[in-house]
Amino acid sequence: MAGSRGTMADVAAAAGVSVPTVSKVLNGRADVAEATRAKVQRAMQEVGYVSKRLPGTELAGVIDLIIEGVDSPWALEIIRGTEAAAAHQGAAVVVTSSVNPSFELGAWLDAVAARRSDGVIAALPSLGEQQLKALQDLQAPLVVIDPSAPLPEHISTIGATNWAGGFAATNRLLDLGHTRVGIIAGPERVPGAVQRLEGYAAALRRRGIPLDPALVVEAEFRITTGHAAAVELLELADRPTAVFCSSDQQAAGLYEAARERDIRIPSELSVIGFDDTVLSRYLSPALTTVHQPLAEMAGEAIRIIQQLAHDPKAHVARHLELKTSIVERRSAVTRSK
Repeated sequence: MAGSRGTMADVAAAAGVSVPTVSKVLNGRADVAEATRAKVQRAMQEVGYVSKRLPGTELAGVIDLIIEGVDSPWALEIIRGTEAAAAHQGAAVVVTSSVNPSFELGAWLDAVAARRSDGVIAALPSLGEQQLKALQDLQAPLVVIDPSAPLPEHISTIGATNWAGGFAATNRLLDLGHTRVGIIAGPERVPGAVQRLEGYAAALRRRGIPLDPALVVEAEFRITTGHAAAVELLELADRPTAVFCSSDQQAAGLYEAARERDIRIPSELSVIGFDDTVLSRYLSPALTTVHQPLAEMAGEAIRIIQQLAHDPKAHVARHLELKTSIVERRSAVTRSK
């Protein structure tokens, strides 16, 4: 391979070690046997691997954000917050979509290690065990935003008070006189979605209102799936007079299903969403929603990574939950008698 620029995978294959071991050598880690270190260094020369930053030098000033899609309002808020906080710290952000058809985990890991990123932020609602292990193997500071499952204690996570948000949204609809309140819940595999549903159920219990399974429909956090779930609710013989949607995108789908059936929002159907993305301000009527501080969550992730990048032993809060709050707009009103 003389004259070419090999990859970390090429180095690992030539040295007979794993890619994470190559990463450890590149990062000057002490937990590598000298014989292995020498073998990796020889392999680097053989395959023509060029490292962008040598161990012991200053931080790269680059942070990687891997996110599940970049075209949703939720993702745009995360990206906006990440870039703003990184710029404030004098760093740059490399954004990668894990659902891009050209995405390949191994190649991406190679690229992250090669540019010596100061850390990785993962905003992956469907984060699996394989991806998590690969991220840990990078040996770089890692923060997971809105984790899709409980993670080991040593991994930093940032979320929001989902239970409180679900409780507040449902309680607001009850305060407006609605007693038949439906919910478009998020997918059961996502802890945050489950917590929002539990908050909804708790608000009903507090008022002595039995939970009606017919008023609970699960859907992915998308407009299309929100629409399908809304059709189920709106075609009930005794349909709800109000609906709490677990995301603004689901609420947008509900708006369309209501329009198709000539059900007016909010005079005939009150709606509250969750997220407070830009979408909520441009729906008509503007959507009352639960503000999830997505940009602030991303900013906290940058702060934690900067601390750990400068001092891997720094004491940082490992599991943060930022406060949610209701943003009143025009989609939820007092129930008509």
